[in-house]
Order: sequence, then C-alpha cells, then structure tokens
Amino acid sequence: MIAVDSWGSYGEGWPPSSGAAIQVKALWKKYGDTEAVRGISFDVHKGEIFGLIGPDGAGKTSTFQVLAGVMEASSGAADVLGRPARQMRSQSGYLTQGFTLYPDLTVAENIRYAGVLRGIDPREIERRSQPYLEKFDMLRFRDRLAGRLSGGMKQKLALVCALVPEPGVLLLDEPTTGVDPVSRREFWDALAHLAAEGLTILVSTPYLDEAERCHRVALIHAGTIRQIATPEELRSSLGLVRLELFTPQLAETERMLSEHAGDGSIADVQRFGDRLDLLVKRPEEAKGIVTERMAAAGLDIAELRSDTPTLENVFVATLRQLGEEIHAVPFPHRLDHGGLHGQVAIGARGLNKEFGAFTAVRKVHLQIRYGEIYGLLGANGAGKTTTIKMLCGLLPPTQGEMQLAGKRGSLRSADVRQQIGYMSQKFSLYDDLTIAENLDFFSSVYGVPHQDRPEKMRWILSFSGLDGKQDQMTGSLPGGWKQRVAFGSAIMHEPSVLFLDEPTSGVDPLARRAFWSMINELADRGAAVLVTTHYLEEAEQCNRLGLMVAGELVAEGSPAQIKAAQSGHVLEYVVDQPQRAADFLRIDGERWRVALFGERLHVITEDDARAAEQATTAKLNAFGIRVLQVREARFSLEDVFISIVEKARLEGKIGAEE
Repeated sequence: MIAVDSWGSYGEGWPPSSGAAIQVKALWKKYGDTEAVRGISFDVHKGEIFGLIGPDGAGKTSTFQVLAGVMEASSGAADVLGRPARQMRSQSGYLTQGFTLYPDLTVAENIRYAGVLRGIDPREIERRSQPYLEKFDMLRFRDRLAGRLSGGMKQKLALVCALVPEPGVLLLDEPTTGVDPVSRREFWDALAHLAAEGLTILVSTPYLDEAERCHRVALIHAGTIRQIATPEELRSSLGLVRLELFTPQLAETERMLSEHAGDGSIADVQRFGDRLDLLVKRPEEAKGIVTERMAAAGLDIAELRSDTPTLENVFVATLRQLGEEIHAVPFPHRLDHGGLHGQVAIGARGLNKEFGAFTAVRKVHLQIRYGEIYGLLGANGAGKTTTIKMLCGLLPPTQGEMQLAGKRGSLRSADVRQQIGYMSQKFSLYDDLTIAENLDFFSSVYGVPHQDRPEKMRWILSFSGLDGKQDQMTGSLPGGWKQRVAFGSAIMHEPSVLFLDEPTSGVDPLARRAFWSMINELADRGAAVLVTTHYLEEAEQCNRLGLMVAGELVAEGSPAQIKAAQSGHVLEYVVDQPQRAADFLRIDGERWRVALFGERLHVITEDDARAAEQATTAKLNAFGIRVLQVREARFSLEDVFISIVEKARLEGKIGAEE
C-alpha cells in the first residue's frame, strides 16, 4: 500500500472521535453600550474546520479575540481544550486580520521571534519549523525579508509562526484576504492536512467559496448566531434552485425580471458579466414564466439552465430575511457618458515595462470600451498593478502605445485626470482623518463642484452604512467599511474611466453585491471600468476578462467563453475519506488537478469523462477508499485560472514561488 505523507502528530482526523476542543456558552462582549457579541454558543470538535461567517461588524473578530485570550468576555464562557481561553493562550495559534509580522525581518527571524515569545528553545524552534517550511515550499526563502514576500507567502509565514508553538487550536481571522487564488488553494490544502491530523481550526472568511471547504459553518449576524450546519445542509435549507440566464440584453432583462422578484415565481435576481442568476422554487415553471415575459418584452434568451445554489446565495438570502439589506439613497448623477458607448476608453498596444533586467509586463494588447466592465486577473506578481499604473498614467511604459479617455501620448494632463477615478489596492484613505475630512479632501482633489458635495457625501455615508458617523476616525473602521468609503471617494466626480484595484477585498457578500450594483449602474451610463480581484466568483461579474501570467495576457473573453475554451472535464467525487483520497490521487499526477472542497473532491482530467470516472473509482477502491457519489461538474473560473497558471509554471514561464 502506498504511504501518504504525514503533516504532524496531531492525532485523529475528521470526523471527530472525541469531544469539543472549543466550547463557547452564552458568550457576551460589550464595549460600553455596544453589544458586539450577544450570548452566542457553539462547539468546535477536535480535528474540525469550523467557519464563522457574517457581515462586517457581526462580532466575528471580538469572538476570536476572546478565544485567543487577548480580551476578556463580558460574561459567559469560552473554553479551549477544557479550560478558560485566557489560561490556554499557549495552546492557541492566532492569525489576526492583516499581516502582523515584521517586514524588515527575514522569514527565519520572524519564526524565531514568534517562538521565543512563546518561551521555546531556539534549537526546538528550528526543529519544529523545518517540516512546515518544507511543506509550504519556503525553505529557499528563509533569508528573504518578509516584506518582500508575496501575499500568499506572507500568510504561509504567518501560519508557520502560529504552528511553531504546536497549538491545540488554530484561530484564523480572515487569513486569505488579498491573497491570489493559487495561494488561497495552497493555504486551504495546508489547513485540510492539519485538520486531518487532528488540529482544530476556527476560521472566518468573507469568501464563501472558502467556507465550502469547512466541515461546518456558523452564520453570525448582529452578535447572534443564526444557523450552524454543514455547507451542504445550508444550501439544501434554502429550498431554491438557481437558474443561469444568458442574454445579450443584460441590463434590460435585469430591470424587467427584478420588478417581478418576490412574486412567488422568482425569489432573487443577481446580475453577472454575461448572465443573470435567478433563485426560484419551481425551476420548470419559472423557466416558462421567464421565457414568456422575455418574449413579450422583445428580449432574447441565449441559454437558460438549472444549477444548485451557492453558499453565497444562502448567506444573502438569510441576511435579507433578517432585514440586513443595504439600502443606499440613489446616487446623485450629474453626468451621463452614454454618448461614448462602444468607443475605446482604455487601449494598449505592445505595452512593456522593464525594471532593470526584469520584465514585469510583456507585449500587452488590450481594448476596453465605454460601457464595459473588464476584469484583469492574475496571481500575485503577474503584472496587473504595474499594467494599471501604466494605463492610468502613473507609470511610464518602457515600450508601447496607450490610449486613455480619448487621448494618446501624454496621459498626465489635467483634462485626462479629471476623467479618471482610481481606487488603489493599498492606499485609498487617510487613517488619521475623519470620514468627513477624507471626503472633503477627495472632493477637492477631484474637482467636485461645491454645490454638489453635500449630496455626494450623504450618498457615500448611506452607501457605506455610516449615516451620522462622518466624524468617526477613518482608521477605526473595519476593513469592509473602509473599502466602501474608498469606493465612494473614487466615483464621487462621476469619472468616464474607472480603475478599481481589488475594490472589495475583505468586504462581506451583501456589501459586495451593493458594490457591483453600483459598478453596473456606472457602466450602464457609459463609464469604462477596469477591475482586478482575487475572488474569482466576483470576476464573473465582469463583461470580459483578461488573464495575465508572468506579465503576458494569455487569455481573454467573457467568463463563459474562457470556461468553454478549457479542455478536459471536472469530476466531482463524494468519498468516505476525502483528505486521504486527495493525497493519494496527487501522488502520481499533477497536484493542481485535485482540489478538496470540504467533503467533495474535484478532479480535472483530459481523458474521456466516463473512462476517467471508472479508472479513478477503481483506483480509490483499491486503496480502501469508498466512492459514495460521482458526477461531472462544470468548470469554475477558479478551476480555469489555476489550470492556466499551473500549465504556464510547468512550461517554465513562471517560478514556483507564486
């Protein structure tokens, strides 16, 4: 029998064979008159990955801080491994939101510092960290400064630092925000291995495709837990089917069908870049109603098909039932760029950027038209941010031609800049100014007429859910709320060209939907939008996508076109030992072709689907793994993204780091 490598000495795997490693009973946390956590109770079993999801301000971080022992509860109990959390700090590994290690120390120095703080002998730190550095492919970066690591490698380093004390539980508060899809999958593979060896993991995430990888999920809202179940149970509890409607008249169809949402036939309408998603109770009846209504309105159907609802559908539907909808006042439009529809807003031909001997961007050609939302995708270091900086005139190209807002040549003129809105990935607002002071500053920079500023500022506060809080310091805002204010600041002057570099990083799904509703509204009025994101379910919101690898644009088209161009098949397995099955199938093949999503296993094959299913099933059975269910699934955008990146890596186009 083939031996599958071990990840440590944590003991039994999932499902749990012993009691709870984390017990929370009637936990309250108050800050003055504010009740952040309101009597919540839940258990996390040994060897379980337990997800805590909820909107911004729901109480997730307060819960983590109590369990990590860095904050006292107002009342109730929070026990870790049978004792109060504050007494078990040495047994808890805790990753806070954001990168909290030292950028001017090397990888090895950060690990050593974290271990010494926990009272571990330096020689023991070396022994314990070595296996994790090997597993995360980080040994060769031991002497690299942490500040020079990519986002994914920083999070792996933070995880190593948390694991060196050999904790009994691991607490991860949004650990992969801003991390690219390849690194996110690697990070979650590491968590799955650790849990399979018996480590207990409590994790929060704004990305609900990640929540699919948890054994169980708790939905927390306004400091109260509303549901606890497996991802599959949560999807089933919705009692709805998702219809994917492809039509060339997206905006018109969305408006028409939204008028009927909630009438019994359609529960929800959500717009994506090349389709609408409809949630319905009776799919065949709903298909007939949709077909009739669209024919009567003179609207075309390219395709209408059924699929299962996503965990994000469940999240949004549940919050809406609780009254947690974002109702912003209508945006006070003063400009309409509709007359520019179809003209080229952003263009590049033969665009190159070199930094010494390193070529960051190589021969990029693209055209983005007014009225279009274009998504620029790529792993960390692929060249996306460098490309954006050149396209909006912040960075001169080494070679190539550019066009922006109808102008060629110099893109730094005041006239061009007045047509542009830019939301940066790293810097958007001044933390040491109040919200009102930030908005006043940006309205001045963007030349918003004085008479329009009060109304624009009121809209931003309403959109951000911060009515009446304009005097609050910006630095005190949670990340999701800060992103909303930054987005409002970038569009208050109603630009005809909008650059958004990871605008919804760390934003919860309900707020993310509000973002995209506004982005679609701007595009419908003629604005050209270029957006980057590491969340590939969100990339489906774009009309067209461009995928960058090692500075080159290697794929372009609508989300459906890019997925349709992918060769091979995706087989989804439900087995009795998912982690063991994933490890086994990765031994002889390319590791990226096997992905674990909680209890489900995705296998990408280039062979005939039926033959591959039979061969893989026989292989698993011979290894003592029982196949409970198998079906052919559709490629997700994440499947396509990782496939393209990994094939480029095998061809030597990019290194093994990220």
